[in-house]
Amino acid sequence: MQGSNQRLEYLLSSAHQAMAEGRRDKAIPIWNQILQQAPSHPHALFFLGQDAMQMRDFARARQLLTAAAAAAPREPGVHFSLAAVRRAMGDIQGEWDALEQALKIDPHFFPARLAMGMALEKAGKTRQAARIYKDALAIAPPMEQLSPEIRTHLAHADVVVKETAKLLETSLSAKLDEMKAHHSDAQLRRFEECRAAALGTGKIYTQQPHMLHFPEVPAIGFYDNADFPWLPKLEAGTDVIREELLAAMREDSEDFQPYLNHSETQPLDQWAELNRSPKWSAFYLWRDGVRVEDHCRRCPRTAALLESLPMLDMPGHGPTFLFSCLAPNTHIPAHTGDTNVRLVVHLPLIVPPNCRFRVGNETREWEIGKAWIFDDTIDHEAWNGSDQLRVILMCDVWNPYLNAAEREMVGVLLNGIRNFYNAAE
Repeated sequence: MQGSNQRLEYLLSSAHQAMAEGRRDKAIPIWNQILQQAPSHPHALFFLGQDAMQMRDFARARQLLTAAAAAAPREPGVHFSLAAVRRAMGDIQGEWDALEQALKIDPHFFPARLAMGMALEKAGKTRQAARIYKDALAIAPPMEQLSPEIRTHLAHADVVVKETAKLLETSLSAKLDEMKAHHSDAQLRRFEECRAAALGTGKIYTQQPHMLHFPEVPAIGFYDNADFPWLPKLEAGTDVIREELLAAMREDSEDFQPYLNHSETQPLDQWAELNRSPKWSAFYLWRDGVRVEDHCRRCPRTAALLESLPMLDMPGHGPTFLFSCLAPNTHIPAHTGDTNVRLVVHLPLIVPPNCRFRVGNETREWEIGKAWIFDDTIDHEAWNGSDQLRVILMCDVWNPYLNAAEREMVGVLLNGIRNFYNAAE
């Protein structure tokens, strides 16, 4: 028995080696030897079935792959190959059954999901195919890992999904647009986002904080200014703030440091261009809860105004007040912030034309003296498409959905975590 097992192991190793070398003429006789020694060996049955399919001997391929499926019932790839053989033999129901079996074993088995969409489309069921194609696109491996043939099929699937989404939108628009006439755009803002997601023409952005995610806080992109009764006081100070900003820029522009200063050992990803770059610079009045005394002395009225407002109070983390400067023709790529316990305020001070800001699905243009408040843990990005500098005042505030006790405890939590990792062992 031991000698028989050793012989089988040797044959398996030899067969796989021959296949790795692309030597079909050498591999097939070895697989046949394995099958003679072990008639139910799943690998031998599978690879000989694959070979028979390539040689267009579909009857033998079906026989071998059916036996392989019986020998290895939990291998989705065997059922997928059996589906291909049945399709080639015109057995449409058999193909479908085999694909379903592959997906029962592994619902994320991408080839079977894509093939199922193709089968539905071939049967003239384009709308059903589009739903399956959408699932296949969602679980597809990176394109560089796929063969040119599969890439072509995926590109076609993407077209079918998009065209079907357009047909669906057209079929619904008459009824929905008729009903929209009875409501204001403001009333339907959230519905429109829901509609786009349901039709596949848009997405719903969720909070993605890097540091701390507080539960049961709604994912709101831009907040309603009416929820912050102190905001008009900040807007009223726009001229004073801008005057002190311009003075600081004239006095010492070197105090405006790059906003990003990531270590070279960190993955930069989308920040490679802006890291340590003057294209996006900052002048801090407060930083991570610490007052920058020299800068506050140079901007005393701005500092006094900000400190009179109910800003974030979390030592070691906030408040942060700064002038954020974006150079001409510069793009801040899409990103998310650290925590949803705070919100971010923008007060535009210097805004040339073609400067935009997106949070989630909504894009706005800055207007001098018109503030807004947003959740920076929702995907957002900014553009300065002009040939002039853009400057805004940025500051952070508590998220109003946290109560006083939660605010106090969050500060203790974050500082405790930081102190733990910074302490000596």
